[in-house]
Amino acid sequence: MYATSRVTSLVPTTRFWILVALGLPLALTGAWIPGFERLVVPYDLALVAIYFITGKTAAKWNAIRVTRRFDSVLSVRQPNKVHISVESMAPVAVTVRVLDEVPENCRSEDNEFTVVLQPGQIKDHEYSITPFERGEDSFRGTFVRFAAPLGLAIVQTKLDTESEIKVYPNVRAVRDFELLKQRGRLKEVGMRRSRARGLGTEFESLREYNDDDFRFIDWKSTARRGRLVVRNYEQERNQAVIVVLDLGRHMLSQVGEATKLDHSLDAALLLFHAAERAGDMVGLYAFDDAVRAYVAPKRGRSQVAAVLSAAHNLHAEAVQPNYAKAFTYLSTKWKRRSLVVVFTDAENEDQAEELAAALGPIRRHHLLLVVRVKDTRLKELLELEIKDTRSLHRRAAATIYQSDRTKAAKILAAAGISSLEAEPQDLPAALVSAFIRIKERALL
Repeated sequence: MYATSRVTSLVPTTRFWILVALGLPLALTGAWIPGFERLVVPYDLALVAIYFITGKTAAKWNAIRVTRRFDSVLSVRQPNKVHISVESMAPVAVTVRVLDEVPENCRSEDNEFTVVLQPGQIKDHEYSITPFERGEDSFRGTFVRFAAPLGLAIVQTKLDTESEIKVYPNVRAVRDFELLKQRGRLKEVGMRRSRARGLGTEFESLREYNDDDFRFIDWKSTARRGRLVVRNYEQERNQAVIVVLDLGRHMLSQVGEATKLDHSLDAALLLFHAAERAGDMVGLYAFDDAVRAYVAPKRGRSQVAAVLSAAHNLHAEAVQPNYAKAFTYLSTKWKRRSLVVVFTDAENEDQAEELAAALGPIRRHHLLLVVRVKDTRLKELLELEIKDTRSLHRRAAATIYQSDRTKAAKILAAAGISSLEAEPQDLPAALVSAFIRIKERALL
């Protein structure tokens, strides 16, 4: 993107003010040499004239061009690289001070820098920004400063480099996942790889027995070969995975630097990727007290992009979610048996009973998995050393809260609904591992 100047101003340099101050000795000399003080006014006028002439001349050079490059999709709470190219169109060498104004909800590192450019020279610079919120924002322009000839004026220009950005859940986690997968190191993120090729119904091939389920031994082939042989079955493809996001008040809770909704979206992103790689369809449904977003399941990478585009600007609101209305709507929109992953936060018995009652009708047709984000501070509070009344109350509150969450999980289990609870750093790996197990066991 080529940037042209939008706002230009001149700033006096220290050299200019020193030369202005030299007019004072001229005035004092008039006390000994009458008439000498008359030189002060022409001197100052000449100085100001040179200041404006050199400054305006330099400003007309349109001397500095700036190009900014960055990924079209940025990851929230992660450092994202920004590349800046600075080109000089000045007829002389210039020292340029550059300040790239980042979006308001971003932390930046090294976005202000200095480069020395010869005429026609281009230099590159790289810095990083860390967005704190998902959604849409924009870079606000670029300030450049360089000295005019003779060094009396600084030309300060704001370049029109405004550009929009889209901040998504942690898309970098997908790249890290693929890198670890290629290197066979998924255990580093707590994710186990599938040993079986699949437990679907479509026969694929034969292979030697390797501590497999005895039900898959092919006895005829075993008799012919004289050693145990098992059948491989292809995992069923083109199944549907629907991620359901609760945007109600429970998901506003802050865990670390992000809300429970943000942590849920990070985990959902990795699930979308794993499902797409498995050849399955992915879809999205979001609600609070009303329907907020619905993307019907489809296959392909373009569908993952469509789902992320619909999800990146979703935010939780301080309203009570209407579970019954939400899942009644979903049952009317999608009837094919699917894995429905519900990100919510049933914190006590009442919430769990309400959720279980709402999920009851669709449990007959779909495989359900309720996912809850565990507060990282809970373990710390449960192990808190009791030193005074305040620490006693905090530990007691944590114990009661943990008991309520355990009871909620038992209510879901009693209703035949599987649930998964993990701390934010463990949730993506735990969720994908659960998905792999579901595929292995052909539960869909």
